[in-house]
Amino acid sequence: MGRKKRSRAPSEDPEEEEENPQNENRAQASEEKSLYELLGVEKTATQQEIKKAYYKLALQLHPDKNPDDEEAKEKFQQLQKVISILGDEAKRALYDQTGCADDADLAGEVVQNLHEYFRAVYKKVTEEDIEDFAANYRGSDSEKNDLIDLYKKCKGNMSRLFCSMICSDSKLDSHRFMAMIDDEIAAGNLKETKAYKKWSKQISEIKPPTDPLRSRGKAKKKQSEDLYAMISQRRQQRKDKFDSMFSSLMNMYGGGQQNSSELTEEEFEAARKRLESQKPSKKSRKN
Repeated sequence: MGRKKRSRAPSEDPEEEEENPQNENRAQASEEKSLYELLGVEKTATQQEIKKAYYKLALQLHPDKNPDDEEAKEKFQQLQKVISILGDEAKRALYDQTGCADDADLAGEVVQNLHEYFRAVYKKVTEEDIEDFAANYRGSDSEKNDLIDLYKKCKGNMSRLFCSMICSDSKLDSHRFMAMIDDEIAAGNLKETKAYKKWSKQISEIKPPTDPLRSRGKAKKKQSEDLYAMISQRRQQRKDKFDSMFSSLMNMYGGGQQNSSELTEEEFEAARKRLESQKPSKKSRKN
């Protein structure tokens, strides 16, 4: 009996030792899965798709429907953690950036510092920033290299090229691009295709813009100057109209005072009332 007990004791320990690594492997495998895989959705899923998948799994794994299933209970708790992160836009964005799924790591001062870091790195792009970039890019070596690469990819189809070329305008840049491509063809760096030959022939018959690199800025500057001129003109018209009325009042009612001193506000108001009283009324006009 003693031998059997001794033989049983060591035989049970290895079984226990074998079960523990299996449990650890299961836990490790679940940890290695992303939150999107646990929920059964793609990383590009919308909030509506994420919530729909959550509700579906929550109904299946709810403890009330699985009272004696510890695995279902554990998965349900894990599901709550998944939706708390993926269901929150800010936490989801941080999870996508860092891969961290710990709630404690997705809140607090560390996260605030991370927010500030991304705001500093990816600042808000304004219209002025775009205009500055376009001004520096147009006519640069980077633009020329992009033009050559797109010419090769589009096989000389300039309509397709303009669709992919940033900061480009077919009305402004056609002649400029044609000159650069012709230089590269002459140098043997590019081959002239039938599509390009047909396009370049059409562009050659069109009058080129005077200064394509500055025309946009000049147009905006001209608009501002025209607006300022129009405002100044209206102001001058109002001033001339007032001066004309004032001169009439001075000549009619100012007498010899027009050369000695200006009318006071009271004298000007009295003169205006006298002028209005002398205007024929509507009834007298009808009679």
